[in-house]
Amino acid sequence: MHPGTIHTTHWFAFCRKKLRADVMAAFPTLGTDQVSVLVPGKEELNIVKLYAHRGDAVTVYVSGGNPILFEVEKNLYPTVYTLWSYPDLLPAFTTWPPVLEKLVGGADLMLPGLVVPPAGLPQVQKGDLCAIALLGNRAPVAVGVAAMSTAEMLTSGLKGRGFSVLHTYQDHLWRSGDKSSPPSLAPLALDPPDLSEEKESVQADPALQGDLRRLTLEGEEENGEVQRMCGEKSLSEASEDPSVRGLNPDPTDSKTLQEQMDELVQRCFLHALKCQVRKADLPLLTSTFLGSHMLSCCPEGRQLDIKKSSYKKLSKFLQHMQQEQIIQVKELSKGVESIVAVDWKHPRITSFVIAEPSPTSQTIQEGSREQPYHPPDIKSLYCVPASMTLLFQESGHKKGSILEGGEVRTIIINYVKRNDLVDADNKNLVKLDPILCDCILEKNEQHTVMKLPWDSLLTRCLEKLQPVYQVTFPGQEPIVKKGRICPIDITLAQRASNKKVTVVRNLEAYGLDPCSVAAILQQRCQASATVTPAPGAKDSLQVQIQGNQVHHLSRLLLEEYQLPRKHIQGLEKAPKPGKKK
Repeated sequence: MHPGTIHTTHWFAFCRKKLRADVMAAFPTLGTDQVSVLVPGKEELNIVKLYAHRGDAVTVYVSGGNPILFEVEKNLYPTVYTLWSYPDLLPAFTTWPPVLEKLVGGADLMLPGLVVPPAGLPQVQKGDLCAIALLGNRAPVAVGVAAMSTAEMLTSGLKGRGFSVLHTYQDHLWRSGDKSSPPSLAPLALDPPDLSEEKESVQADPALQGDLRRLTLEGEEENGEVQRMCGEKSLSEASEDPSVRGLNPDPTDSKTLQEQMDELVQRCFLHALKCQVRKADLPLLTSTFLGSHMLSCCPEGRQLDIKKSSYKKLSKFLQHMQQEQIIQVKELSKGVESIVAVDWKHPRITSFVIAEPSPTSQTIQEGSREQPYHPPDIKSLYCVPASMTLLFQESGHKKGSILEGGEVRTIIINYVKRNDLVDADNKNLVKLDPILCDCILEKNEQHTVMKLPWDSLLTRCLEKLQPVYQVTFPGQEPIVKKGRICPIDITLAQRASNKKVTVVRNLEAYGLDPCSVAAILQQRCQASATVTPAPGAKDSLQVQIQGNQVHHLSRLLLEEYQLPRKHIQGLEKAPKPGKKK
């Protein structure tokens, strides 16, 4: 959208009344009080006329210094500022954080970029207005029009164009406000969608979509598409994502989906009691038992959902287990149940056998074929600075030359022998000539230190050179960078809710896509995983996983990706056996 001519006028009371009526008609889920707050009666309300790419007039309603609504051909749409106050105003779909840059750049949202929640996708029809949020934060960052219904999305295998994006956080419309960032809104734990009820939704005239598309950015890309999100691999591949198919059943299993889910619930229950819960953990909140223990015991490729079992509720399932005298459940405080006792000698626990998980590794898309991840070859090297040039020029090197540690030692040894600097009385000492003095001695040493042992000479020389490193990925040319390669950094953080999260940084340096790693961990840990910009690091992302998941990270990075331990820091933070995560 180009700024064009801007007209600002004050609204009279009857105009406010009409706008409120239009808002209630367009967004019936808003109550009268909410509409009164959105369109205030006393605060100044302005109308701003903007002109889109082809000269179409766009009416923008501004309150409190922020655009709250925009109107095109009598169709009313909310801005992201409004959606931050009313995040449930529109059906909301979720995508990965790195996708935002593509949307802001003018791209539409393609279906492979969706993250499918356990409760399934919101039910929408083609042409419905929808909000787009980022994984880990319910605050919408874009407004779009659904290119197909939810049923068609799933039938397509989540492939193709999903949403025509009209307006985004950071676009021109957003910049006309106070330019605030999205608030942090925790995702909702949604119930599975009720397919028998038709949800009310805001319909957008399909004929207007071409014009509405131009509300994104001035100088946008005309036909931008996000073909593949997050390093060529998306969690929402419909053929593989258990969230799409719910249970992800074995097609050879003759049992019903409900019977398979019953077995899965019992399996996770017994696995958690046998391997994770200890007597010292009791009493244990039933909600904690489910979230921190049962979910983490779910086999890879399966999705635990008690609502899809015959039990329907965790409390009902635990009552059955109590009737079998495996556990004892009590209400220690009003409305809150806890497991207070476990019979670890019960035959169902003692006879339970834990199946070995099948290892999976991250795959990197290359053309039309997939290849397993292979760790890069990493070498520590040295660069000759200007202050060391005289020492290395005899061997044919100059400022900026890159050398391995062995080459540096050979050059220094040859220099000492060629200039007859080995001490005649003690061959373990080297006499320092003017060049060596200038290159490796500190200023206060140059008149006092005349000789150095071999090991001290070589160590000082390496310290004076500039560190660089070389990374070589299989089938690619080596990449040389200044400094020392940062290790993959694993830390534990405590959130305001007193819950731990595991944070992983610097994955990109080792050719690992943070989004792919987050998708794998989300499935294995059965815990929320988000990808966010790493603080203080330009163009770098970090992965956050709920709970202490260092053990899972250790297996993934060391055993499956075969990365050297020396390039990973924080592995010692794994929970000790028998302790809660």
